[in-house]
Amino acid sequence: MMNGSCGGGGEAYGAIEAQYIRRHHRHEPRDNQCTSALVKHIRAPVHLVWSLVRRFDQPQKYKPFVSRCIMQGDLGIGSVREVNVKSGLPATTSTERLEQLDDEEHILGIRIVGGDHRLRNYSSIITVHPEVIEGRPGTMVIESFVVDVPDGNTKDETCYFVEALIRCNLSSLADVSERMAVQGRTDPINQ
Repeated sequence: MMNGSCGGGGEAYGAIEAQYIRRHHRHEPRDNQCTSALVKHIRAPVHLVWSLVRRFDQPQKYKPFVSRCIMQGDLGIGSVREVNVKSGLPATTSTERLEQLDDEEHILGIRIVGGDHRLRNYSSIITVHPEVIEGRPGTMVIESFVVDVPDGNTKDETCYFVEALIRCNLSSLADVSERMAVQGRTDPINQ
């Protein structure tokens, strides 16, 4: 299940999702920006999902549009990665800075600081929360973002495009995590 709202209004979330969004996903969009939050429920334990999400240096582990990632820095706050984007998207590179990494609360925050795309002033927050799905350990992942609306586009068009990318990434994260869980690979990935 994924929910999203463009321009800060719209669809309702469940009480638990709304609580997490209020607590961790505060974006204050300006008039020329759009924001949204999407939710994905994954049938895999939280530590396994977080082991994939937290790897700022290896987004290609679950993000299907990333072909390569080159790190600058020590994986601490302020580290920068240069991401090569696979063909099919209107970009080839994205430069991203690690803004937040909290292993206790399972929060990852990034900001795009460059690249040959139209996502200006983009920042996102991903949080990972334990839950029970059909009596088994599961994970709720919430990803929110704020981004400038490019000239010639509407807030709805911009939100729709970014949400589609995030949906694809979250679906891939679910596929990879659930496959690992079924294969019994429940130890965190450190490589």
